[in-house]
Amino acid sequence: MAAIDNITFRLDQLTSMNTMMVKTLELAEKAAKSNLPILLLGESGTGKTLLAKAIHLSSLRENNTFISFNASAMTDTLLESQLFGYEKGAFTGASQLTRGRFEMADHGTIFFDEIADMSSVAQAKVLRAVEYGEFERLGSEKTRTVDVRIISATNKPLLSLTKTGDFREDLFHRLNGVTLRIPALRERREDLPTMIAGQIQGLSARFNKEIEGISPDAFEKLMDYHWPGNLRELNRVIERAVCFCDGTTILLDNIIMNEEVFSYDQEIKNITQPEEKPSTLNLEDDLSLDKAINLHVNHVYALHNFNKSKTAEALGISRTRLDRKLAGQD
Repeated sequence: MAAIDNITFRLDQLTSMNTMMVKTLELAEKAAKSNLPILLLGESGTGKTLLAKAIHLSSLRENNTFISFNASAMTDTLLESQLFGYEKGAFTGASQLTRGRFEMADHGTIFFDEIADMSSVAQAKVLRAVEYGEFERLGSEKTRTVDVRIISATNKPLLSLTKTGDFREDLFHRLNGVTLRIPALRERREDLPTMIAGQIQGLSARFNKEIEGISPDAFEKLMDYHWPGNLRELNRVIERAVCFCDGTTILLDNIIMNEEVFSYDQEIKNITQPEEKPSTLNLEDDLSLDKAINLHVNHVYALHNFNKSKTAEALGISRTRLDRKLAGQD
């Protein structure tokens, strides 16, 4: 399945049972019909790109171009050439005329993601284009004008950054026609059952599987989790679960959270890359056969993507005995 940011919906296709999210979608529907710039606030992975696309597709500009531009980790010169374009010969390597994002989005929408990460120099260059729709390509003195709708997004407190001088206040006011806050996934748990079902259905079709449901304990684990990565993390966890599922029902063993993966990565690193020790044996080290067996069991468990049924089969032991070994009781 495509990443969550690559999925496309209209606003009337986005639903929620969460009061805050319902309000956000209602405001988005009204704002979409205007030309007001829109500022999207929310944690990373909450679906800001998805909402920006939905606003564009629900606006009067829906038949024109939607351009997504990530403003972070880019030098000022590169950002300028990407946004405004450049003439042939404008700099070394400029072998042909290249239109920038503003030109390509004429009569459409530009989505500025990670807007708070722009440098002060970049903010100054963007301000004029955002306010008046005017710019010059690099290597040209001709002023060009475009009609572009601006949607921007950040996971940082943009208003606070204006007070500290880290973000231009005049640019903030140009971008902040309407502010929409997307709640974190942990704030809208009532939407999780529908999201989980939709993800399983879509991914099952992609992986050519016939998954009909999810076990109660697996579902409970998903519902109780705090989802620091929000929708993006949910998408990845369900993708893993569908991939690992061998039957028609997703089981608890199939649910592996991102933090569990990271925990295992560190465990393997500690096992496979131990600290250097003297060549002589330390009599205090645990050299017992039980310790070696425990390490082997955990290694095989990881090799089978934490699937207990497959691990037990590979080790030639029962599932019950595997549970005891993993718990250190055997």
